[in-house]
Amino acid sequence: MRIPFFKYQGAGNDFILLDNRLGEFDFLSNEQIIRLCDRHFGIGSDGLIKLSAHESLHFYMDFYNPDATKSFCGNGARCAVAFFCRLTDIKSLVTFEAIDGSHEAIIEDNNQIRLKMNDVDSIKSNDSYSFELNTGSPHLVLVEKSIDSLEVVSKGAAIRFSEKYVENGININFIEEIDSKSIAIRTYERGVENETLACGTGITAAALSIAVKNNLMGVDSVFVSARGGDLSVEFDQFELGKFRQIYLIGPAQFVFHGTCDL
Repeated sequence: MRIPFFKYQGAGNDFILLDNRLGEFDFLSNEQIIRLCDRHFGIGSDGLIKLSAHESLHFYMDFYNPDATKSFCGNGARCAVAFFCRLTDIKSLVTFEAIDGSHEAIIEDNNQIRLKMNDVDSIKSNDSYSFELNTGSPHLVLVEKSIDSLEVVSKGAAIRFSEKYVENGININFIEEIDSKSIAIRTYERGVENETLACGTGITAAALSIAVKNNLMGVDSVFVSARGGDLSVEFDQFELGKFRQIYLIGPAQFVFHGTCDL
């Protein structure tokens, strides 16, 4: 069977997008998803997204990691919004549901998409250099002095497959402070089991962690430099460790489309 697909990327995070509004790809098995995401035997991507019909919102986003596990993906969500706008005449406010609940996104100039994330009301921290929280996916944020030469894959995998996290998995974000409102980040993603060029939920988690560390109260923002591009996170920290009005802002760009034999 030959299936049509679209490829998008957000800050270097690349995704396979399928228009499943008529249910044409409901048949896809985990094995087929794994093969499509494989960079040697398939199309290759950091994940696969089925854009499906929804009763009251614009669409439902079904996101699969390269190992076919499901989660929420911030960069993938922004790419799904860009894809939906390509398929329709809607070019402003887009609403959709994902595994972690409902979201809305605003399309801005220069391929920037402002994605509203769910509120965060709990951040675990034993010190000012280690934070654990969930921004649609579970994340551990570790503050390092320098991340350029860090062995992200080996260090990230050791934590992700440790006794504490091996069952449910966790994403590991290594960040370096540039100043109180600006950071650099490298991320080891579960499901991909490798370093990715960017991670939207990880970037959000890192920004909120820095907001707690540096006591950025009220409405504020943090600039984040990932290996695949620059993003920013806006938020309202109304109580230390509690956030609302969280927005992940960054690019989402069409790369190419084609067909693939299953």
